[in-house]
Amino acid sequence: MMRSPLQIEPLFHIGPVPVTQPVVATWAIMAVLTIFSVLLTRRLALRPGRVQAAAELVAGAIDSQIADVMHADPAPYRALVGTILVFILAANWSGALPGVEPPTAHLETDAALALIVLGATIYHGVRANGLSGYLRSFAEPSWAMIPLNLVEQLTRTLSLTVRLFGNVMSGVFIIGILLSLAGLLVPIPLMALDLLTGAIQAYIFAILACVFIGAAVSEGQDGRPGGAPGKPQGA
Repeated sequence: MMRSPLQIEPLFHIGPVPVTQPVVATWAIMAVLTIFSVLLTRRLALRPGRVQAAAELVAGAIDSQIADVMHADPAPYRALVGTILVFILAANWSGALPGVEPPTAHLETDAALALIVLGATIYHGVRANGLSGYLRSFAEPSWAMIPLNLVEQLTRTLSLTVRLFGNVMSGVFIIGILLSLAGLLVPIPLMALDLLTGAIQAYIFAILACVFIGAAVSEGQDGRPGGAPGKPQGA
């Protein structure tokens, strides 16, 4: 009986909970990123070195993208969007390591990331408009739209999950097939292309998170779903 390619054998168990390779890889990526962040921010200087300058350049680029997409002060959203971008990028690129399968090539990881975006969308929507204002936005432009607006929230989450999973998993499958047929050297250009695709997918996921959160923040302010986000704070 053939086993589904989506089924994963656990590496070990913690009590009754099975722990699979994608979970271990996720823990490893989280640990590396946390340690790197702590070391990077321990000794910040007014005259930054190369590493700090590169980090500030990345943070500035993230702020710029948030401001361009949401037309709002990026400060409340920087940590979430930046963490999502860096984590997905590291997870996608981890497939370049021998014997490591990217955590984002598995539905459970992508679904968890999409649910985080959904939770952040609800949180920032309520925070900006109040609970009643946020709930009232589902009734715009009329009460008849409530079911469709609720379904839209679910389809957004599903689309985020499937888009990331499909693109990363397809790359893993293609490279695996070429490695088995052509050996090590031939698929190297394709692996480089896969790294580029991984970066693009991380960027798209982060931008879509900004779009969804920005829409939730602005809906209760202008009375129209998907309307233009509000002005930056202090404007």
